[in-house]
This record gives sequence, structure tokens and C-alpha cells, in this order.
Amino acid sequence: MKDVRAAMNTIPLIFNQRSINRTVLGGKQKPAQVKMNVSVILINTHSSHLRLKNLEVLQRAGFEKIISMEPNGDNYNLEDFVNKCPDVKFIIPQEKVTVGDLINIGMEEVNSDYVLVINDSLSLSNFRLSPVSIQKLIDRKQYCFVPRLFIDKNQTLPVNLIPHVEKGVLKIEAVDSLQDNTETLYPYDFIGLYNRQKFIQLGGFDYTIESTYWQNLDLAMRSWLWGERTSITTSFGLSYLEDAPVEDATSNVSQFRFYLKNLAPRFILDHGEIPCKTLLRMIRRSACGFVETINQFKDARNWVKKNQYRFKTDASLLISDWGSKR
Repeated sequence: MKDVRAAMNTIPLIFNQRSINRTVLGGKQKPAQVKMNVSVILINTHSSHLRLKNLEVLQRAGFEKIISMEPNGDNYNLEDFVNKCPDVKFIIPQEKVTVGDLINIGMEEVNSDYVLVINDSLSLSNFRLSPVSIQKLIDRKQYCFVPRLFIDKNQTLPVNLIPHVEKGVLKIEAVDSLQDNTETLYPYDFIGLYNRQKFIQLGGFDYTIESTYWQNLDLAMRSWLWGERTSITTSFGLSYLEDAPVEDATSNVSQFRFYLKNLAPRFILDHGEIPCKTLLRMIRRSACGFVETINQFKDARNWVKKNQYRFKTDASLLISDWGSKR
């Protein structure tokens, strides 16, 4: 059964409301040279053969701190990595976690103003960051910047993601345009340069949404509804080792929770709220069952009420405005 935890747990109201047991190794030595007020979180899920080389590239880049998230605790090379990379902190969760959980944990471990989130599907052999260019991004104090992404270093991945509504259903179109500062709905594959303080204020990723796609989209949509901004930056780019991951937008309990938190609320006067009449529509469409649908609705309505004055718009207004500006 998918997303059982989402069906059982209430929506978190604060950042890292869920405490996750973890083992921490290394990271006691400070980087040799810090060039920018940026840390990096590396998500390791594929056991890349370029692992050590990627860590060495990150060490030379000048980050304030490097966090390597290790959801697979059976990596027998980990001790070797710790010895060879003493300034990298390796974190091993001791329980089942989502990608969002890993990023939330990493955000707890750093203090820099911005955090670059990447994963081991990327090749960092040609990775370069200009401290001057990065500082210009930091000075803008924006929530999230999405870099250019490539496949095999040549084919550009469309990361300009535009929302629209088709027959009453949210659709997202990937457009090839990669102009600097173009707004995009969410960071593809979680890859982006995040403002850490804004990330925490937004509550981070919702651990009760287990689907990778809906979890990523949930935080991104929430950021827009609460007045933040995500845009493309051409200051740097990253290349996948092979094909980019295919996003799984399967309809499930995670999608239902995403809908209740982001598409159901309406912006009325100066706040967001979920109208009571929404429940009737939900009961007819939900695949959760009558009782669970009511419980999910009550939970989401309570969450929206707790955060009602953080809403600056609703999904309908956001999408219509997005279309009118482009």
C-alpha cells in the first residue's frame, strides 16, 4: 500500500517536526578554504562510481560545509570516504526516509545563508561556481534558484516549468527557454540553490507526503502561495551522468494531500481558507474512502487555518497571473 504514513500522520506545522534517528560521521575538520556563504547537501541514492571524485570536486569548490546524506547504511566504502574527506559530514538515517527528509536533516546541519542541493546522479567533473556570481544571487535573498541542467553535457533539460489548468486539472509544461531569471514552478529533481532561512520558515518538505514528485511540488507550490519566488539562473549548470530521472506523477494519497494543501485553499480578503463546500467535491472524487477523506480534509483545513495569514494568493490566481505575464 502506498503512502500509508501520509494517511495516518497529520500535516507538520513546523520545520522538522519529525525527529529522525541518525548516525553522524566525520565533518570535524573545517574546509581548507571557504569562498562563499553556501553549503552543499549531496543526496546519495545510486552508489555512483564517481562518488569520491565528486566529493573531491566539492571540497575544492569553497563551500562552507559539505553534507553527504547516506540513506543506504550498507555502504562499505563509507569509512574510506570519511578518512579521505575529513571535512565532509556523512549522515546515515536509521529509519526509512524520503528525499525531503534527507534535505530537511541537511538543512539542520548547516548555518550558511544558502544551500545547494544536488544528488549523485550528477557528474561534477566540470562543475564550477564563481563566488562573485553566487554572491550576486545571495544578495537577492530569493527563496530558490534553479541551475541549468544537461544530459550528457550537451542536451539541455527543460527546467522552465509552467503551470496551467486543463479541464480543471493542474498540468505542468516543461519549456526549453532558459533565460536568466525566468520564473519556474519548482526545482526539477530537488536540485537548486535554496535560501536556508526561507526554507525553514516555509516548514521544509512535508514528510507525510511520500511520493517524491508530490513532495517536491508541495513545498514549491507552498512557497509561491506564501509569497516566495523560484527562478532559473544561468550562473552555473550541472550535468547528469546518464538520463535524467522520470518524474512519477501517479495519482495517490500523496497527490490528494498536495491538492488539499495547495489547490483547495482560496485567498479571501487577506487570508487563505478551504471552503467547507470543498468536502462534498472531495468525497465524490477521493479514492481514500469516506472516513479517511473526511479526516484528511479536516487535517488540511486545520493546517491552512493555522497558516491562513501566510497565504498571499491561491493556486487559481497564481496560475492565471503566470499565464498573463508570459
